[in-house]
Amino acid sequence: MSMLKDRLETDLRTAMKARDELVTSTLRMALAAVRNAEVAGDQARELGEDEVQAVLTREAKKRREAATAFADAGRAEQAERERAEEGVLTGYLPSQLSDEELTGIVAQALTGVDTSGRGAMGQAMKAAQGAVAGRAEGGRVAAEVRRQLGL
Repeated sequence: MSMLKDRLETDLRTAMKARDELVTSTLRMALAAVRNAEVAGDQARELGEDEVQAVLTREAKKRREAATAFADAGRAEQAERERAEEGVLTGYLPSQLSDEELTGIVAQALTGVDTSGRGAMGQAMKAAQGAVAGRAEGGRVAAEVRRQLGL
């Protein structure tokens, strides 16, 4: 079992004992998403640390998008709830790279990559995403790759 999943389950029990409704419901939702990912596909399997982290990243992104949608619809209370849930989830994710760090990592990843021709963006993104390893959102990485490629 992954250490991150163990931590989620331990923190869920702690939140339940403390009667912290926000953390309890958020961690239940996160663990349900992890369990759904474990049984998705042909055969049930245990997720690795990186896969659990990817699930949590997806869930945090859903909360961020929902908060924006609620705020745009004038539903401030629901938007605030979504932001709070995102805050709980981001506590389990590695810290995000700053813009300067992202620029340096992408520049280093692009050295040695053929950045000419039609497939330049795809090859560059593959190299950059591998170097970033989940420490920055895909949209930020893509924007930086485009900037450095001059697209």
